[in-house]
Amino acid sequence: MSSFRRKCINRLSVSRSGVYNKRQADGRMKAFGEITYLKVISMKKIGFIGLGTMGAPMASNLLKQNYDVTVYNRTEEKCRPLAEQGASTASTPREAAEGADVVITMVSNDDSVRDVFYGENGVLASLTASMTVIDCSTISPALVKEIAAEVSGKGASFLDAPVTGSKPAAIDGTLVFMVGGDQAVIEAHADVFDTLGKKVIPMGPNGSGAVAKLAHNTVVGINNLALAEGFAIAAKSGIPAHSFLELVQLGSAGSKAADLKGRKIIDGDFSNQFSLALMLKDLKLASSLTDGIGMPSPMLNLAKSLFQAGASEGYGEEDLSSVVKCYEAWIGQTIGGKQL
Repeated sequence: MSSFRRKCINRLSVSRSGVYNKRQADGRMKAFGEITYLKVISMKKIGFIGLGTMGAPMASNLLKQNYDVTVYNRTEEKCRPLAEQGASTASTPREAAEGADVVITMVSNDDSVRDVFYGENGVLASLTASMTVIDCSTISPALVKEIAAEVSGKGASFLDAPVTGSKPAAIDGTLVFMVGGDQAVIEAHADVFDTLGKKVIPMGPNGSGAVAKLAHNTVVGINNLALAEGFAIAAKSGIPAHSFLELVQLGSAGSKAADLKGRKIIDGDFSNQFSLALMLKDLKLASSLTDGIGMPSPMLNLAKSLFQAGASEGYGEEDLSSVVKCYEAWIGQTIGGKQL
C-alpha cells in the first residue's frame, strides 16, 4: 500500500484526544479496498496566505500530499518555488481564498493580518458558510477574537492555531499546534493538521490559541536569555563552550534552547530559524497581554528589554539566538573563544 494511503488511513485513526490508534489503523488497512478508500478520502482545496520562513515549507508539505493549494504572498517571487511544485498563485488574499475549503494564514504581525482579512481584496470578502479559516499567525488575542467574530458572522468557521517548532519543524512537518476554537472544527480538519504537524493541542475557545502562544514564547525568550547568560559566565571564566553545553544538556539546566541553539551559538551561526525581531514582537504582545490582565511579569519585561537591545544593535533579522552577541560584547569575546 502506498505511503499516501497509509498516511490518510492513519489520519482516520486518531482519537478525540489526538492519540494515534495503531490497531484501529491496521484494521482499516484491511477493511478499505482501493475504490472504497478513495471515496472516503477527499482532498481539500486550500488557500495559503503568507510564505515566509514558516509559511513556505508548510504550503510545500500540503502540496507534497497532493492538496489543491493556491498561494498568495505580498512579495510575489516567494510564490514561484511553490508554483514550480504545483501550486496555483493568486494576486490578492481574496483570490487565494475564493472557492477554498480551508484558508490558512501565516503572516508576521497584527497589521499584516488586518490587511489580509480587512483589506480591499481581503479574505473576508470571499468567505462562504462552507469554509474554515485557520490562522497560524502569532498576533494579539484581541485581534484574533475580532476576526473570529467576523468570520462567524459570515457563517464560516475559525480556528486560531499558532505553532511552535520553528523552521526545521515546518520543513519536516512536525509542528505543534495550539488551537483555539470548536473541537468539532478541529477534528474536521485533522488531515490538514496531520500533514503539517505532529500534535494538535486544543486550548479552549477562539483566542485561547493566541494566548497560549504568547505565554509559550515568553518561556522561549527567557530560556534563550538564560542560556546566553550562562554561556557568557562560563566563557569569561575560561570554561570551554562545548564542555559547558554538554553539562547544560545533561544537567538540570537542559532545555530546548540548549538543544536547538547551543551549537549555533558556539559556532557563531545565526542563520535565521526564528528571527530576533519576531521574538521581540511576541514579547511585546505578551507584555501588553499581562498589562491587560493586571499581572506583574518582571522576567518577561527584562527579556523584552534585552531582545530590544539586540534589535537596536542590528540583529533583528538574524536568529533569535543572536541576542547572545550582546553578552559577547560585554565580555569582549565570542562564546566560541574568539577575542573581539
